[in-house]
Amino acid sequence: MNVVIFGSGLRGPRQLNLSGLTIGLLGIAVVAVIGTLSFAGGYLYSSSTGSGVSQNEFAVLGDELKSQQDHIAAIRQQNEDTLDALAIRIAQMNARVIRLDALGRRLTEMADIDDGEFDFDSEPAVGGPEEPVAAGSNVAIPDVVDAMTSLDVQLADREAQLWVLENVLMNENLEDRVYPQGRPVNAGWLSSYFGKRTDPFTGKPANHLGIDFAGKMGADITAVADGVVTWSGDRYGFGAMVEINHGNGYSTRYAHNSENLVEVGDEVRKGQVIALMGKSGRATGPNLHFEVLRNGQRVNPLNFIRDASN
Repeated sequence: MNVVIFGSGLRGPRQLNLSGLTIGLLGIAVVAVIGTLSFAGGYLYSSSTGSGVSQNEFAVLGDELKSQQDHIAAIRQQNEDTLDALAIRIAQMNARVIRLDALGRRLTEMADIDDGEFDFDSEPAVGGPEEPVAAGSNVAIPDVVDAMTSLDVQLADREAQLWVLENVLMNENLEDRVYPQGRPVNAGWLSSYFGKRTDPFTGKPANHLGIDFAGKMGADITAVADGVVTWSGDRYGFGAMVEINHGNGYSTRYAHNSENLVEVGDEVRKGQVIALMGKSGRATGPNLHFEVLRNGQRVNPLNFIRDASN
């Protein structure tokens, strides 16, 4: 086979004589080059515009996946922290409720209120028709936290008010106990009043600055209020006498005793036996001479005995 080649760089046409073997080898070489170029071009084309994914895109997708995983982990940790905080807050509120219940029971007892009116040992009775909840009205965790915070403030306010109420009740109860009230003897009769009378020893008019209770020798004499003993011993005209300071300007005296059962500095309670009835001092027989002093001035004890009966 003859092939003629023309070209500007050639001095003239040239003629090549190709045998059959040479033509076959040249054809194979051309096909191989074309195949190689086609494969390379197809690979490059599919890498840039085809449906395949490049390594750079794989790297980007991996980074985004890692970021999402970190975000999910952060949200999970935040939720766990929130639940822990809610658990702690609930425990604190529960402790406060227990304290308030205990305080309420104590105040109920102090105020002598019927247990059925304020029952701190059971859940309060409630009622009302059941109303459906609107769709999509689920409460988010931050809303729950806000609601619990508000409830915590209200509980603190109620707790403070209950403590104030308890202090008021305790002060009133204390005032009742230190205010002289009642009879200083359990048995006996009123034998002499407060004011002017005829002196039993001289027969002349005289002031009697107390009241007398006649009774049996050795009968119990009781304190009419809480206080501290400021005198326990003999005093001229009174015989064996006990004097008690009750505070708020009040004090009481118990005279003509056969025996004093308390000493100076002793704390006594209302109704406590402090002496035994006798006739020591200026007395005609077994009796108790009872005096009430307000700011150092002796006043009519009968008013305080009557107060106790009202």
